[in-house]
Order: sequence, then structure tokens, then C-alpha cells
Amino acid sequence: MLYVDIPTTADLKSLIARRDDICMSLYLRTSPVTQETAGDRIELKNLAKQGIHQLEEAGRDKRRVAALAEQVDDLIDDDEFWRFQARSLVVLATPDNIRTFRLPNALEPAVEVSDRFFVKPLLRAITFPHTCYVLALSEGAVRVIEVTADLPPAPVKLADMPKDAASAVGRSTLNDRSPSGRIQGAEGQKVRLRQFARHVDSALRGLLAGADIPLVLAALQPLGSIYRSVNSYAHLALTGIDSSPDGMTDAELAAGARCVLDGLYRDELADFARHFEARANQGRTTTDIIHAARAATYGAVDTLLVDIDEHVHGRVSEVDGSVTFADTPSATSYDVVDEIAGRVINAGGRVLGVRKADIPRHKLLAAVLRYPM
Repeated sequence: MLYVDIPTTADLKSLIARRDDICMSLYLRTSPVTQETAGDRIELKNLAKQGIHQLEEAGRDKRRVAALAEQVDDLIDDDEFWRFQARSLVVLATPDNIRTFRLPNALEPAVEVSDRFFVKPLLRAITFPHTCYVLALSEGAVRVIEVTADLPPAPVKLADMPKDAASAVGRSTLNDRSPSGRIQGAEGQKVRLRQFARHVDSALRGLLAGADIPLVLAALQPLGSIYRSVNSYAHLALTGIDSSPDGMTDAELAAGARCVLDGLYRDELADFARHFEARANQGRTTTDIIHAARAATYGAVDTLLVDIDEHVHGRVSEVDGSVTFADTPSATSYDVVDEIAGRVINAGGRVLGVRKADIPRHKLLAAVLRYPM
């Protein structure tokens, strides 16, 4: 079973803003199988040693380095923590505290030590959804299913969810004539289906309040379009499963939902590519790190795609965004693209963490600017 704790946007902004004398960022792949985590603990220990070595070479305060090492060692020795893992583990530590995130996607191992955290790989987990809910809706039944990256789908029970359309509107059948005789036939059935859809939407609010993961609708017409007309959840996926859910298992619905999520991912990247090419003709794009760093420093980046895997070390001026590159990683530098991403987020821009193959011209980053510069 996967145990995930994906950072929120607020978490990310807090991590980006954090400055300390020592910040260590460790990324490693893990196994959700408890019996296989012994090797993961060794990997974490080895990564931490690399970071400690960089700190010692930089002449950092020995007591502070020792305190940091103790934080990581305590985590390595925590048997209860290692019982519950996902596909990747992120450890962000200072001499005073430690934070961890367990992620459903497989990240490349990384060690970064600096005066700030390295957060770029975390962007992948929040850029595109790995989780969704499926609303399987028909006149005769309603199901809500939680779908995650690698786990079997899990039914979600909601106390106020109607059992079917007829009971939701207090009828034995949708074809019952109203006392006034007004609601009958096909038009009357649509009125009652809309009433049913409102009941379903209301029952979902407690589950979805404050959430931002997609809701995938599985329904036939006309019920599908009727539900969409009354839906109040902002993240209902535009594409759904256009089949009768009554004959589908939870696993089949989950497979269909994952196809919808993949489509959302492709559509968003395709939209960015079209937008990038259109703005390129206006002088409002760049794939150059130096240009992007300057633009990010002045708040000129609207949207940024970054490669989460490769590292470019150096420093970016707080004053004018000029870049000084470093030949090797050390405690006196940081990942330049990571710093650019942080500045874009702080300026209200949008950052997507992707693989290089998804970036226009296969560069380490691609930016759409708010204005030419």
C-alpha cells in the first residue's frame, strides 16, 4: 500500500522562502513494501553522508553539522516511519527540524546542501494529478471511488448520498406523474434527473470541500450533461467516462479514470506548447537560463516549465538576476533552475515540473513572459 503526503501549494511556498545556515535536501526512491525498506534506509544514510561531506568541506559549524546528522539518523532508525512508504521519499532537514514527503511518483536520487531547500522535484507531485475521485452515476445507482497512482480503487461511503434517482426525488419511479400532472414524460424525467443530480452534488460537498484533485464523471447521456449543469465542484474533469457505470467494476472505472488523468496531462502540455509558440513571435518566451533568471527576478515570468531531473549549480543575484555558474555542487551554491522556479512562484507565476522531453526544444526550462524583456 502507498502512503503519500503530497505538499500543498502553501507548503511549497513556505519551503521556498526558508533560509537557514544549513539546509539539506535528500531525494530517494523507496518501496511501499515494508520488508524492502532496509535498502532504502541504507540509501538515505549514504545520501546524507554525501551532504555532510559537502558541509564539512565548506567549513560549516561542526556542532550544527552534527545536529543535522542526528536529525537524519533519528529518521533512519524510526521503524514506525519506515513501515509506511510510497515510491519516493523527500527529506528536508536543518539542524533544528526535519520534514518528509512521501510521493507516488519515482524521482531521481539527489543530494543538495545550501542555505535553502531544493524543491524542484516536488513540483512534479503537485503539477499533475495522480489521484482522483470517480463519480459513477446512473438512474439506478451512485458510487464514489477514490483512485490513486498504484493502489486498488477504494469505495467512498457518504452518508447523505442518495441510493438512486427515484429515491432521491421521493418517487417509486421517475415516470410517476406529479399531482398537478405537469411533470410527466421525457421532460418530467429530465426535471427529476436534475433534482437527483443536485442531491448528488450536495452529498459530495463534504468530501470535496477544500480539495483540488479531479473528479471524473462516469455516466451516460442525458444524465452526464444534466449532472454537469448543476455541478458545483471546480475540478470536475471536462472529459469523463462515457459509458454506463452499472456494468463496470471499480477496477474498470479506475482504469478509465487514469486514462482521463493522462489526457489532462497531455492537454495541458499541448496547451503550453501552443501558447509558447504564439508568444515566441511576440518576443515573450525564453529557454535560456540566464534570460529566465533575470525575468524571474523582475517578476516577468507568467508560466515556467522546468526539468525536474537535471541539476545546474551556481547562484542567482538577488538584485538583478545575474547568474554565476558553479562547476560542481557544494554547500556554497544551489540549483539555479530550482531558484528560478522559486522566484516565479513567489511572483505569482505558475511552474510545472516535467521531464525534459515535455519541454519545448528539449531544454532545461521554457518560460512564457508577461512582457518582452
